[in-house]
Order: sequence, then C-alpha cells, then structure tokens
Amino acid sequence: MAMWYYYTVMVIDFFDRNRVVLAPMAGVTDIAFRTVCREAGAQYTYSEMVSAKALTYKDRKSFSLVTPGQDEHPYAVQIFGSDPAAMREGTKIAAELSGADVIDINMGCPMGKITSNGEGSALMRDLEKASAVIEAVVSASPVPVSVKMRAGWDRGSINCVELAQRCEQLGVSAVCIHGRTRVQLYTGTANWDWIRDVKRAVKIPVIANGDVVSARDARRILDYTGADAVMIGRASFGRPWLFSQIRALFEGEEIPPEPDLNTKCDIALRQFELAAQYKGEKIACLEARKHYAWYLRGVPYAGYYKEKITQIKTMQDIYDVTKGIRRDLAGKR
Repeated sequence: MAMWYYYTVMVIDFFDRNRVVLAPMAGVTDIAFRTVCREAGAQYTYSEMVSAKALTYKDRKSFSLVTPGQDEHPYAVQIFGSDPAAMREGTKIAAELSGADVIDINMGCPMGKITSNGEGSALMRDLEKASAVIEAVVSASPVPVSVKMRAGWDRGSINCVELAQRCEQLGVSAVCIHGRTRVQLYTGTANWDWIRDVKRAVKIPVIANGDVVSARDARRILDYTGADAVMIGRASFGRPWLFSQIRALFEGEEIPPEPDLNTKCDIALRQFELAAQYKGEKIACLEARKHYAWYLRGVPYAGYYKEKITQIKTMQDIYDVTKGIRRDLAGKR
C-alpha cells in the first residue's frame, strides 16, 4: 500500500508537468515518429503495443518495439495480453529492456485479431480476468502502472467507471479513457461524458482521449471532463506540430499557425531518416509511403506526388519526391 501511495502521488505531480501525450498506435508510434512528435512538443510518449507473450518468447521484433529513443523520457511501454502469468513475466522483461518510466496495460485495442484472443478491449467483457491481469502487472512492475481502456464493449455495457475503480483499488497509478466503445472502433463520436464520469469516480490521474483534432479541442476536453492530461492519437498522423499548438495554448501563448509546406517536408524527412537509421532503408521506405501521404493531406494539387509516394523504395526516391513537392507545390493555394 505504501508503494502504491508513493506512485500515486508521484504520478499526480507527473501529469501536472506532462499534460500533452502521444497515444500508443500500432504501426505508427515507432521511435522515429515519437521523436518528431517530442521535438514538436509532445511531453509523454508510448511505445507501440507489444505482446507480453512475445516478450517472454524473446521475440527480437518485440524487443525492438520497447526500445526508447535517445533521451526519451518520460516514456511508457504498452503491453497487451490476457494471461496473467505471461503479463507478469512480460512486464519484467519490458521494464528491464526499456528503462520505461511507466508500464501501460492495453485494454482498449478494438481490432479483431486482438479481441478474438480475449485481449485488448475484450478484457472489458471479463472484469475478473482484467483484474487478474492488473494484479499480475502491478506486482511485477518496478515502475508505476497505467491502464488504457475504452468506455466499454458496446453502448449496453459501458463499464469504464467500474474498471477504473478496480484499477485504482489494485494499485494502478493512472488510467486513460478513449470515449468510444469497442463496437464503434474509430467511427462515430467520442462521448466525453464517460471520461468525465471516470474522473469523478477515481482519485488517480485520468488521461482523456478521443476526437481531439486541434489545440482548442484539447483545451475543451480537459475543461469538460476535468481530466489531468490529453492524449492525441490519429489527429497527429502527418501533423506532429499539433503538439506545439496544444502546448502553446496550455501555456497561455498564441497558437502557432500550420507550418508551410517546406517546413512540413523538413519534418517528414527528419522522420524518414530516423526510421532508416533504426529500421534500415527498406522497411523505412515502405512505411514512409503511408506517413508521407499523411503529411500531404489537404495540400492542393498533391495527387501526382501521392501516386509517386506509393512507389517509394529507397531514400533517394524520398529525396527526389520531396524535391518535386518543394518545386511544384510549395506556395500553392
């Protein structure tokens, strides 16, 4: 109990200083993307979710997923699974390999390949199993533990308040609530009322997530829910500067404008070069296809270059495409 109290006090202070959070997103929040988001103003970052069971099997790819970037703190590793024994062992491995400041339990992923195994948001359908998983992770973790969840499985089973209360009772130091059900996936509207209900029901910090696409949305969700921090997910795709805009508003400064296209290209290149450094050129270039397309969303007359982006195979291809974008599209309206 004493250690739980110590972690809770520490985490409350932590969120006084780190209110702007980059969400964990599979296939997106690798070291390169986390780095450019942190450079733009994200204060707290998460790894991509990693299977606890795969960590126990010493899977090399899983090991690479928990590796932090240079000086990446505060940093959380998010693990998923439904077997308490594997989650306990995976927690120890993740903490040792990563040096993470927080271990996060995924109880929010809605994707079928995860929920079909009783993992991710499927744990919200079995709170006894969810509690066993939480107990296993908290008992094994040398650092504070958080839980990321949805509002519930569907509108008929909104149980985020009950799960959050269990989290608090079992020694979890913070919870993150995505204001959608599993059935919604990423459609419809996030219901911030459910986040507010959780904040009113627990004393541990609450992170609000869902439908925050601008700095003013970030301010509104904190004002409406009373949450301690805001988590940005899909709105950050191709928009790392969103974090600087949110930080500015939170700090009472003028919100900086959207960067010009040349600056966007600079940030994109920084991300892709980092990815090549960490993953190798081939994988980095394949993944750059989706990321570069995100950077060009809303850019007039970008169709030709979006097609070129789908054919990227080498870093030289990226440099050539970027040169063309700067020449032909910068300054267009």
